[in-house]
Amino acid sequence: MSLTRYTNAGHTIDSIRAGLFAKEFSAEEFTRQALAHAEAENPKTNAYLTFAPERALNAARSVDAKIAKGEDPGPLAGVPIAVKDVIVTRGLKTTCGSKLLANYIPPYDATAVIRLEQAGGVILGKTNCDEFAMGSSNENSAFGPVRNPVALDRVPGGSSGGSAAVVAQGTAVLSLGSDTGGSIRQPASFCGINGVTPTYGRVSRYGLTAFASSLDHIGPFARTVRDAARLLQVIAGRDEMDATSAFAPVPDYTAPNGDVRGMKIGVPREYFDGLASETGDRIMAAVDTLKKLGCEVRDIQLPHTPYAVACYYIIATAEASANLARYDGVRYTARSSKAQTLSEMYRLSRDEGFGDECKRRIMLGTYVLSHGYYDAYYLKAQKVRTLIARDFERAFEQVDAIVAPVSPFPAFKIGEKVNDPAAMYLADIYTVTGSLAGIPCMSVPCGRTPEGLPVGMQILTKHFNETAMFRIAEAYEKASTN
Repeated sequence: MSLTRYTNAGHTIDSIRAGLFAKEFSAEEFTRQALAHAEAENPKTNAYLTFAPERALNAARSVDAKIAKGEDPGPLAGVPIAVKDVIVTRGLKTTCGSKLLANYIPPYDATAVIRLEQAGGVILGKTNCDEFAMGSSNENSAFGPVRNPVALDRVPGGSSGGSAAVVAQGTAVLSLGSDTGGSIRQPASFCGINGVTPTYGRVSRYGLTAFASSLDHIGPFARTVRDAARLLQVIAGRDEMDATSAFAPVPDYTAPNGDVRGMKIGVPREYFDGLASETGDRIMAAVDTLKKLGCEVRDIQLPHTPYAVACYYIIATAEASANLARYDGVRYTARSSKAQTLSEMYRLSRDEGFGDECKRRIMLGTYVLSHGYYDAYYLKAQKVRTLIARDFERAFEQVDAIVAPVSPFPAFKIGEKVNDPAAMYLADIYTVTGSLAGIPCMSVPCGRTPEGLPVGMQILTKHFNETAMFRIAEAYEKASTN
């Protein structure tokens, strides 16, 4: 198999499995080509931080051995997968995009990683991300920004920009990202691929470096809806290592879904106020496509949406200030060489190790939790969070799913918003609501702007109803590509 063939094939899970069982190539041959292609292309985007050739080839050889014995090699057999660098991998560097963890090698694997490899997946390496998953552009990494493969002068979105970029670039078939307030959906939208944020608790967070524990999710990126569904199928389900993982059974997301005739789709008008026409026109065109497929479109209201960004950034930063307290130079993080006393070691290690965005969020979170401000800010934000969740509960009494924009605008230029944190935070206005409610959401490509920049349509459904989300997404994907 030639490198040209790998590069141009546009592989999916099904095409790789078909090639393996038809003896067109072995998993080891395919993995070698995938690694060579990823390493050759990576300087363009800086999407990978670490490659794992030994681990990848060992996994591929295991797949080949099972096929040779007539055993089932797993649903992801031989599929090249990348993993965001906030998800721990045993024996493989996990930096979280931070100088504090530049040389950290974890002693264990995240549950999602274990399930990937048990399913025959081949992990090529770890992807670049905003430091500790804090950012909307992937410009906050200590190891340099990621460039959007669609337009190299643009951001890929954040914080999972590296995971989105490798799939869009074709240097991985699938990838894992993490989403706290939109960090899977927004990069998927900016890069023109599918990105899924499952219901909170659907996928184990064991081994995911904590940013905001009540908001963090692990989820998949893929070029097709079916591949995204199959990856989620593998990693979803109860995990005894994570008390917040749900006992809810995992249905077959890849079962034939049929058509979408009669499904009720809600369009929240609050999400379209102030939306740029280049984005809004494509979302409404997608809604028209769903209408032609037989969906009933209804206007709905989510009245507490205007408070979502403020609510999110109070809760998320408060939890971050607690979670990031462990990075103190004592245990497994870089330690300042300038310190003369214990208190100096704590202060200087954190000051030298954390980037500006992490410091900003730690300070804000510590402030809202401090004496005299807890009730005024944090407690009030938690009450608003409940109101936002109730908005969705009421909406889902009327509709089966909600369709909305992912971002107010397409991918912006690198450096364009980096000095304006408020403008950067407002980029999350359409994604933080679903995160606060803990419902499943995904971004599906729905066209491009006149400049050729991708636009994503967001589909949201009620808790643990990923099946309906995938059903609508797949129907739209088929209609828009025919």
